[in-house]
Amino acid sequence: MLKRGTVERTEEVIIEERGHWGSKAEFLLAVAGNVVGLGNVWRFPYLCYKNGGGAFLLPYLIFVATCGVPLFLLETAMGQYTQEGGVTCWRKLCPLAEGIGYAGQLILFYSCMCYIIILAWGLLYLVLSFNSQLPWASCNNLWNTDNCVHFSSQNGSNKWANLTNTTSAATEFWERRVLAISGGIEEVGSIRWEILLCLVAMWTICYFCIWKGVRSTGKVVYFTATFPYAMLLILLIRGLTLPGALQGVVYYLYPEPSHLLNPQVWMEAVAQIFFSYSVGVGSLTVLGSYNTYNNNCYRDCLYLCLLNSATSIVAGFAVFSVLGFMAHEQGVPIDRVAESGPGLAFIAYPQAIAMMPLPQLWAVCFFFMIILLGLDTQFVAMEVVMTSITDMFPTVLRRTGRREIFLLIFCVTCFFSQLLMVTEGGMYVFQLMDYYACNGACLLFLAVFESLALGWIFGADRMCGIIHDMTGVRPNPMFKLCWLYLTPLVSLICFICSLVEYQPLTFNRWYVYPVWAYVMGWLFALSSIVLIPGWALMKLATGPGTLRQRFHLLCEPADLLTQKTNALLHHMSSEAEMEARNGKG
Repeated sequence: MLKRGTVERTEEVIIEERGHWGSKAEFLLAVAGNVVGLGNVWRFPYLCYKNGGGAFLLPYLIFVATCGVPLFLLETAMGQYTQEGGVTCWRKLCPLAEGIGYAGQLILFYSCMCYIIILAWGLLYLVLSFNSQLPWASCNNLWNTDNCVHFSSQNGSNKWANLTNTTSAATEFWERRVLAISGGIEEVGSIRWEILLCLVAMWTICYFCIWKGVRSTGKVVYFTATFPYAMLLILLIRGLTLPGALQGVVYYLYPEPSHLLNPQVWMEAVAQIFFSYSVGVGSLTVLGSYNTYNNNCYRDCLYLCLLNSATSIVAGFAVFSVLGFMAHEQGVPIDRVAESGPGLAFIAYPQAIAMMPLPQLWAVCFFFMIILLGLDTQFVAMEVVMTSITDMFPTVLRRTGRREIFLLIFCVTCFFSQLLMVTEGGMYVFQLMDYYACNGACLLFLAVFESLALGWIFGADRMCGIIHDMTGVRPNPMFKLCWLYLTPLVSLICFICSLVEYQPLTFNRWYVYPVWAYVMGWLFALSSIVLIPGWALMKLATGPGTLRQRFHLLCEPADLLTQKTNALLHHMSSEAEMEARNGKG
């Protein structure tokens, strides 16, 4: 449906309604595509094996129950109740905390810049997977050095065991051919044109996935959110049938309880929850805001959280069965082949694929899965930013054709802002942004104030009542306990520990960034953090009434806030009139 209005000179304009998901399935698939991403495939399995194997599941599940699921439900219910984006929803619930919305959108903006670089790398690998021989499977290329060694059934594993200072063919392909990585962030170097072209292609795909808003996003997720599961299942079956797979699975799950005494293990568990559940930045709020008011978001959230964690665990079997195969073929311990982050997706796994029969087939399957896993996370993040800004300026941006133009401006702005990341020194910039601006302390800080604002100021009882009114189901009392006490306390402790246990970012364990780079990283982190207290202080410093009156007004939901503000203004106006009359008298 469309609303029609008029502008000057009787020109007719069309302002589009906000709209809803076309079906329940579109919402479920959009959220699943957003929260089930690369973090499930390349981060969770590595954290499990690094931090005690099966024992890591204990802190992981504790933080799922105290932070992940409560915040997941809280944010989804916020959106469904207010029918607003990540910023304007706070105006209806707790205007004092509106800075949380701005901080979340800024983090998402940084994430949009970083995340799509991974998709560009994946697209380049996918294209090169169609070669007659995988380019990372041999050392007979122009970019290879004399220290290069590749693994196959012909050359065996002795070559790795007997040589020192060797580098795998997959590593040299990644660092010397794809990235052409420089000696440090100070050496920017030239643009990697192949990556740039892949980046343009990915931005184009993302643009057309969401250019019509929820109408197009809801249709695209039918493919992008489901097909990666088919690819993951295929890779899981293939991995479990490889020799040495059982060794990898045992290494992945073998519990080492001694690791639980290390605070860093608990820190990485809570960081994984915030990373994989996409809480704190407003994504779930926006996705929930396109639901109808009476959608059972309570049941949806429980199922989606279960799906997210189950996917992480299953992905671990797929990844470590292949790493076990690599260790078996090379005759080295698994910890020599296990990596996290880009190293797993673009070095370890491609290297394993090159050792399999029909390597081109498995390479295409793997990188197609990587692209789809990242693609729906990327364009959902873009949709969240677009929706949040559009809801702030509805009369301007909901006019016919305005959204497409604004989305194009957003994509072009992100593209030119990330050009440094596709240079020879781009990997250093990418890791700096990802480490400081998109993850870690800034997300924990948001979680602390989000749970405090909604649990204490807006009211956990009021939120439980809203969920009961929308769904007909009263949330388990455990959710109220989490919103009031456990979630803010756990988030605050983890935030403080992240500062106390802070370890400066390094690259490949040997490169230490210059001081100015660390300063830049913390400035990026602080750019979102300071928005929360900054916005609150600004609102308290302005507005009608005394400081105490302003504070109480800003803590009220929108309907009460409007009534009380009007009453206060009327009272102040009456007092001014009386003073004026007394003065005349």
